[in-house]
Amino acid sequence: MSMQIVNPGLLTTIQDKGRFGFQQQGVIVSGAMDTFALRAANVLVGNEENAAALEVTLMGTVIRFEADSLISVCGGNLSPTIEGEPVPLWRPLLIKEGLTLEFGPCRSGARAYLAVAGGIDVPPVMHSRSTYLRAEIGGHEGRALKAGDRLDFGLPSETSAGYLKARQAALRAKRWLAAEWFMGNDALPAYAKDPAIRVIRGREYDAFTDESQTTFVTRTFRITPQSDRMGYRLQGETLAFKESLETLSEAVSFGTVQVPPEGNPIVLMADRQTIGGYPRIAQVITADLPVLAQAKPGDSIRFAEVSLQEAEELYIRKELEFERLTRAIKLYLKAR
Repeated sequence: MSMQIVNPGLLTTIQDKGRFGFQQQGVIVSGAMDTFALRAANVLVGNEENAAALEVTLMGTVIRFEADSLISVCGGNLSPTIEGEPVPLWRPLLIKEGLTLEFGPCRSGARAYLAVAGGIDVPPVMHSRSTYLRAEIGGHEGRALKAGDRLDFGLPSETSAGYLKARQAALRAKRWLAAEWFMGNDALPAYAKDPAIRVIRGREYDAFTDESQTTFVTRTFRITPQSDRMGYRLQGETLAFKESLETLSEAVSFGTVQVPPEGNPIVLMADRQTIGGYPRIAQVITADLPVLAQAKPGDSIRFAEVSLQEAEELYIRKELEFERLTRAIKLYLKAR
């Protein structure tokens, strides 16, 4: 089974959870910006949560399916339609051979994730199928997708194949079918417009003036148009150091908040570098990275400080909830 890219839209790439284990050689992790949406899209179609899927940015992507397929769309609401008919997010969908899925205007969020049963079958590079555009590795020929690209699917799981087979008779009478069940809002990250992003203090937090420390958690910052998958450049009240500060380049991670000399923070994202030398005022907690990933240029965000213990507890709680959710979805798919 396969699908064809009719229109790649603004930016569409193949992503999984990332390329781990090679940062010591200078190879970045990359991967999906919103890992929750990627994982959810995969488990909804019976895949392992790290299967390769499409990351669709903002608008315009059109995809034609060349066989009856089990798919799901999660993440930002980019007005998905099948042959002009609106389709729901966060649930399994069956689409007929020859039909097109189109992403229209962005209603909320910034990125949608399209998973297909079996995953997208591209060669892994360093144990990952994620596209890293600057190095031109992974994904489909190491680049963003173009019109005319054809992507093959992997072998679907027994659960996925059984679900598709059981519903195929019903699909013949319609263009597409949506499962009666779906992931409710209470299972999702706290996606919101102008979100409050929780952080813990960074290594150089105490190097900033008291006024800047207060500003950081009481004022809003706007995401500038210069932002991308590597990092979000923020604009707001500038942050100042107590005195001139020189730091060694050290390891950084997804959500590290660095402050260059001009005082405007940069939040490092999925395509971040492996090390950085700017002072780190904060670190976005893992539980809020999906929320941050769905913010787009022009949006405003604010920061709220939590303790390391709170951050760890939130992470563990979210992972346990996702594990329970995965088990429930598998039961639903098997019940057909």
